[in-house]
Amino acid sequence: MHIIFTSDTHGHVYPINYATNCPENAGLFCIAAQISKDGNTLVLDGGDSLQGTPLLSYYLEHKDEYDFNPAAEGFNAMGLDYYTLGNHDFNFGYDAILDFVTAMNATLISANVEDKRNALGIKKHVIHTLEDGTKVGITGAVTGYVNVWEHKDHLTELVVSDPIEAIKKELEIMKDKCDITVCIYHGGFEEDLSSGKLLSDTTENQACKIMRELGFDIVLTGHQHMAVEGISIEGSYGVQPPAKAMKYCEVFADKKDGAWDITSRLVPVKEPDAKYAEIAKAHDFMDDINSKIQKWLDEPIGCLEKAIDPEPKLEVAIKGSKVAAIFNQVQLEYTGADFSCTSLSNDPLGLKKDITVRDVLGIYQFSNTVEVKEVTKAVIKQALERCAEYFEIDEDGKLKISNIFLQPKIEHYNYDFYAGLEYVLDITKPLGERVTLLRKLDGTELEDDKTYTLVTSNYRATGTGGYACIGNSKTVKSFPDEMPDLLIDYLRRNSPVKEIVNSKLTVKA
Repeated sequence: MHIIFTSDTHGHVYPINYATNCPENAGLFCIAAQISKDGNTLVLDGGDSLQGTPLLSYYLEHKDEYDFNPAAEGFNAMGLDYYTLGNHDFNFGYDAILDFVTAMNATLISANVEDKRNALGIKKHVIHTLEDGTKVGITGAVTGYVNVWEHKDHLTELVVSDPIEAIKKELEIMKDKCDITVCIYHGGFEEDLSSGKLLSDTTENQACKIMRELGFDIVLTGHQHMAVEGISIEGSYGVQPPAKAMKYCEVFADKKDGAWDITSRLVPVKEPDAKYAEIAKAHDFMDDINSKIQKWLDEPIGCLEKAIDPEPKLEVAIKGSKVAAIFNQVQLEYTGADFSCTSLSNDPLGLKKDITVRDVLGIYQFSNTVEVKEVTKAVIKQALERCAEYFEIDEDGKLKISNIFLQPKIEHYNYDFYAGLEYVLDITKPLGERVTLLRKLDGTELEDDKTYTLVTSNYRATGTGGYACIGNSKTVKSFPDEMPDLLIDYLRRNSPVKEIVNSKLTVKA
């Protein structure tokens, strides 16, 4: 048996980086050109397909103008057989999922998603018979944290239940009817795969629990964007491809002496070749949307007084980020909150002096909305103590980035910048005691018995990333407009934008 598995492709259909307008070895069409499928091959996907590129952003805003779905075209070209939904696929509501599913040739499998409208054709499991007669039992699930992150309006017709219980039930039904069992799980590994150390006690990622306790032969994971070529836990074999359709997993299962011998590899996506050219030509009906996207991306929207060079991670975490200051200013102005926080990016961010839509979508790649939380001084301090965990002191007495934010996957985005505050992080002090100064920019102290308003992304507002103190705080107001749109509007109204100073951060070592 041969499995080709993708996950977290995030709208990457063509081999192009839209933010830089440069080619890159990635995309569903390139994978379609590269893979080979026969009667003993299954092509599977683990979700997060509808969010992540301007192609899908533009399409979802104008989908009524087209009779195709770009992501579905990519998967159909690959010959996808079965897939499940990822948490980001819920970001745009039921109708966007229905549009995608309707355009797909593959079968949607999800044991823990109930469709009240019964229009998505969700299967809880399937048993697929290969050409050689092997019966493959397949089920799937999405992380239950959809219920934590997603807007309630997007879940009125969909119910996401506990993934463990759901896939356990399907496994019991199908295990005696098939030769080998496969779980497509849009969730990651909650343990360090080298040491076994528990990374988080939340239920966002539960792949290790699934592998250890349920007994699937193969568990195909996603969500974390980690490259896991192959790991065996208690006789269950797991893999995970990185994001953005830059690599895919190949899994091989052969029966030897009555037992399955399972191996795998991660395959880098190659640059476009003649076969890719054939696929692209067969999809030339998509040229119109591509040309419109490029025109839209290059539309001037405003300017800065001075360009911002790409910001090195450690340097800006210590001194503050000019890009983050803009994000925070947009959030403060839009909501009128007392304070704002926004996260560091995994990629070095900068902005040219003259700004286009492409530039904005390049520096803010998510469809986050904003929420205002009611917080106390204690909550803000606790959140800043989590930020202070980003730093360690090396043997030479210099600051470095803690491995907590680098392993098992890079999570710079879990370090936040705060606006409206003056604060000091003293890294020489123990964890939990590093915030040594906390006050407003005008020098007045925050009061212990007073509440304040804090605006942040809907992602951080859930408490994700170690910020349960924020997640547990009362939500004052949620806003429907997405941050990229707010940024574009702000730049149009305020150009030329001067350097913004809306915080005072000091990091001591």
